[in-house]
Amino acid sequence: METQNPDENSTILNPTQIFILSGQSNMAGRGGVTKHHHWDNVVPPQCQPHPSILRLTSKLHWETAREPLHADIDTKKTCGVGPGMSFANMVRSRAEEGDQRLGLVPCAVGGTAIKEWARGEKLYEDMVMRSKESVKSGGEIKALLWYQGESDTNHEHDAETYQRNMETLIDNVREDLALPDLPIIQVAIASGDKKYIEKVREAQVGMKVSNVVCVDAKGLQLKEDHLHLTTESQVQLGHMLAQAYFNHFAPSHPH
Repeated sequence: METQNPDENSTILNPTQIFILSGQSNMAGRGGVTKHHHWDNVVPPQCQPHPSILRLTSKLHWETAREPLHADIDTKKTCGVGPGMSFANMVRSRAEEGDQRLGLVPCAVGGTAIKEWARGEKLYEDMVMRSKESVKSGGEIKALLWYQGESDTNHEHDAETYQRNMETLIDNVREDLALPDLPIIQVAIASGDKKYIEKVREAQVGMKVSNVVCVDAKGLQLKEDHLHLTTESQVQLGHMLAQAYFNHFAPSHPH
């Protein structure tokens, strides 16, 4: 089965390896977005489009992936560069011949707390629906990349229940997608000048669930708002996510 790309007069093949991108604004991407809510249109070399990297649009068809990946998903905010394209380009560069068509499924929405991703809530159900749709053409979901938690640093109750809520989310996604061992790569938050950031980070770094690994965004450069990663930091984060995928979940091939 092939998918017609509405943006180009060409037919593109469906992806074989699919990655779900979800969470809140730092996954959706605010790299290069100015304080006046305009994106600067700067796309680093590591985030350039490639014919073998596709994106599932809000209308559920595949197209060549381009920054900003979440422009038609996180529609109430201005989207910029996130970690998805640098992740995908690095994974593609190491893929075996003939298995290089990657599909990205953007689902992240800025300013969302973990309770808004509970089963039955719109964000969760949209993510599951999009994930199911992504494999109808025969691809395989390889991992869920998750970067969220800044919105849970405001109140002690939210921070204290974060780990339980995240573990429930993981269980639910795996059950609803019928992928009991679905790899999850979550990002420990780097920002949120609120009182309970360390409690949320502890929950993320200390999670002991099978096939769940954590990469730590702490130390990556933030924009002037002290909340969102810069474009350069998003490139770094994408590479960190790809390295975690290689280290923990990608079968190694002798060369």
